[in-house]
Amino acid sequence: MEYQEFKQKCIDIFALNNFSAPIDEQLKKLFTLTEHMLEVNKSLNLTAITDLDGVILKHYADSITVSKYIPENAKIIDIGCGAGFPSLPLAIFRPDLSITALDGTAKRIEYVKGTAKLLGLNKLTAIAGRAEEYANKSDFRESFDVATARAVAALPILAELCLPFVKKGGSFVAMKAAQGENEASASTNAIKLCGGAPAVISQLELTANNEDFEKRVIIVSQKLIATPAKYPRHYSQISKKPL
Repeated sequence: MEYQEFKQKCIDIFALNNFSAPIDEQLKKLFTLTEHMLEVNKSLNLTAITDLDGVILKHYADSITVSKYIPENAKIIDIGCGAGFPSLPLAIFRPDLSITALDGTAKRIEYVKGTAKLLGLNKLTAIAGRAEEYANKSDFRESFDVATARAVAALPILAELCLPFVKKGGSFVAMKAAQGENEASASTNAIKLCGGAPAVISQLELTANNEDFEKRVIIVSQKLIATPAKYPRHYSQISKKPL
């Protein structure tokens, strides 16, 4: 893969989706991220998406769709960050943000840590652990402006995992595919019980060629009141009996 080819594809795909054109520094970091991710992916299962258009669209462009819902200089937590999405692209495009990437798989967190260091993303911290456990730690509970999650679990489950991290006045922002609207309807009770306002739903479509479109749904709930101490429950309870 040549840098110039990568650069032009990035510029073209971002333009097709009405995103601002990445600057040179961002493009170079995305290129390094791509090379590193695809190399590590040979030995560690990070992503099934390895074609260049797919990586740019489904990992990078998709990740930054959440940016407009995050205020300047916010402190955010990415629940179930996996291979670092949306954390790594957000850190590249929003250096004002302080980002905590949380995931239960230690090997992936080590990858995210190493990649953040490689890219010089000094405001991104990666932590291995379970969300329902960290949500009860005093320095994590209700201490973030935004909690986000991308394709981790059904929304009623995500609401219980994410809202306890959000301070009053902050937001829970879920990134979903086409089924997101149905999940939003099913999550009304969970969001309310965990202190959130009724969800606001936004839809968009992503494309790499202006012919094939992929639907995305972003669901936002503002934190109104403190989450009751009994939430989140143990994950076995959350998954078996969603709120």
